Amino acid sequence: MKTTIILLLLLSSPAWAETIRLQPGDSIKGAVEKAIAGDVIILSPGEYLEHEIIIRKPLTIQGDGMPTINGEEKGDIFIVAGEDIHFKNLRIINTGKSNIDDSAAIKFLDSQNCSIDGLKLDNTFFGLHFSNSSNLTIKNNKLISRAEREYQTSNGIHLWKCKDSMVEGNYIEGHRDGIYLEFVTNTISKDNTVVGNKRYGLHFMFSHDNSYIKNTFRKNGAGVAVMYTRNVLMKDNIFEENEGSSSYGILLKDITDSEVVGNIFRKNTIGIYMEGSSRTLFKNNTFSSNGWALKLMASCDDNTFEANNFTGNTFDISTNGSVVLNILKENYWDKYEGYDLNKDSIGDIPYRPISLFSVIVEKIPSAVILWRSFMVTLLDKMEKTIPAITPENMIDNSPKMKPYDFS
Repeated sequence: MKTTIILLLLLSSPAWAETIRLQPGDSIKGAVEKAIAGDVIILSPGEYLEHEIIIRKPLTIQGDGMPTINGEEKGDIFIVAGEDIHFKNLRIINTGKSNIDDSAAIKFLDSQNCSIDGLKLDNTFFGLHFSNSSNLTIKNNKLISRAEREYQTSNGIHLWKCKDSMVEGNYIEGHRDGIYLEFVTNTISKDNTVVGNKRYGLHFMFSHDNSYIKNTFRKNGAGVAVMYTRNVLMKDNIFEENEGSSSYGILLKDITDSEVVGNIFRKNTIGIYMEGSSRTLFKNNTFSSNGWALKLMASCDDNTFEANNFTGNTFDISTNGSVVLNILKENYWDKYEGYDLNKDSIGDIPYRPISLFSVIVEKIPSAVILWRSFMVTLLDKMEKTIPAITPENMIDNSPKMKPYDFS
């Protein structure tokens, strides 16, 4: 009896897995159906016309010479529900286009310990779509949508109700949202380049305990949106050239207990737009050449802005209230005109970063056409001398005399 059990265990072991090589014209579906757990299916160079390939057992689908799987716009191409399923070095093109079915190049449902490495996705509706899955590795993929309008495409990398995953080294362009995360926890997004997406470069909601590190978000429709979330680390990212009448580098809405550290906000209409956010640290960030570096709404409180550089922005900070319950300390402001008699690199007089004109523009947006007029300059000088309209407690009592070197 013991010998029989050992034999059955050996027969079910991955050591018995095989490598199955396909040529163009062979059926990927057929190979998946015949394969046993742990098999490696290698696709030789060429094009394979298939869609709705369903995988429910541990398998590796791998390309040799970047073969193309063409879904011919007929729906999902791969549908995955299982563990230890891996995709590597494939080009996948032409999914269907349906919001009802959420057509995707690869759709994962209730899956664990899966990876997607080195794929090129072109003309897909959703690129990679994950639901209720965990321990995912999504790295070194290139996802491009060529849709002209937002409704013609959906998200590049989409995670819903997922956890314990890594999204690393991907290039995403032209989708609705580059990366979308909802109800996602303990996930790291790192070294991704997200460019020219129709709505948000990164969009995540109700996603706690996540990190976003060394990503670049450039020229996306409305920038990046982070909403209804706590305990988020956003570190060493670049937010640049997100421009438009309602665009920003990053929107923070109802965020608590988080850190925004070491980021670069450059040439955005608004660097950071914040509302309803609390207990978040902003440190060692650079705000350069933005329209507004920071729009800090009166609904925000107990946030700390420490040791940041503000250079070349039209407005450094604006707000919509008279009472601001946040802390500014030891930031560098290029508009600061104070002095340092004791040579401790800290200005001897406090700095008020909110100008009278920024308050006026917040209430009357069309007034921006008066920017750089003599009257505006005169009003701002008077307001700095005898503050009457700008929030009295929005003040940096220890402004730095020289910018920080974060290199």
